[in-house]
Amino acid sequence: MSTARILLVDDEQGILDAVGYTLRQEGFDVVTATDGETALQLARARPFDVVVLDVMMPGMSGMDVCRILRAESAVPIVLLTARDSELDRVLGLELGADDYVTKPFSTPELVSRIRALIRRRELDQTTKAVVVQLGGIKLDLARHIVEADGEAVQLTPSEFRVLSLLADEPGRVFTRRQIMEHLWQSPYVGDERASDVHISNLRRKIERDVANPERIVTVRGVGYKLVAV
Repeated sequence: MSTARILLVDDEQGILDAVGYTLRQEGFDVVTATDGETALQLARARPFDVVVLDVMMPGMSGMDVCRILRAESAVPIVLLTARDSELDRVLGLELGADDYVTKPFSTPELVSRIRALIRRRELDQTTKAVVVQLGGIKLDLARHIVEADGEAVQLTPSEFRVLSLLADEPGRVFTRRQIMEHLWQSPYVGDERASDVHISNLRRKIERDVANPERIVTVRGVGYKLVAV
């Protein structure tokens, strides 16, 4: 197996040095950048397995980089956010980030998230060629293509994995924890509320009436289920 390549972006050199050192000790090939413009140039010049982005940077912010990268690539993205900034975390997921880690963070936690993302990507690349049709929703699991009522829908990698989980057993109610465990292929799932953001994003993309969702149904106090409509 080739060495996973990580792009680590933060305007604090101390964080780059400390985290970069640990990631290299864990066997990763690490490339660093201190600003968004350089990060974009690096990400476009060579493939990376995971991009770790600080949200608050001078000039082009981590949010801007996340939005642009997601429009161009399916590379997994982890955002580094301030502990008290829930808005950043929600916005980051809406822009296509796969996960977030709040500062100050433990390096082992970040390493765990990165390994989970790499594992997810490997599993996605070995998915069998299966097309699932549920009412007006069509999923091509091998090509990661989704259609809603005949129209192509652009999902982030995490949104696709959530939808494929719900579609695997239509009508079954999945809890927030089950959804996040599926995302990370791990019992360590971080903030379960992130599942609500993914569900909200999915509804905007596949529901006929977002204000009255009929496909992804909330079961109050339990979780969510997918209904063939």
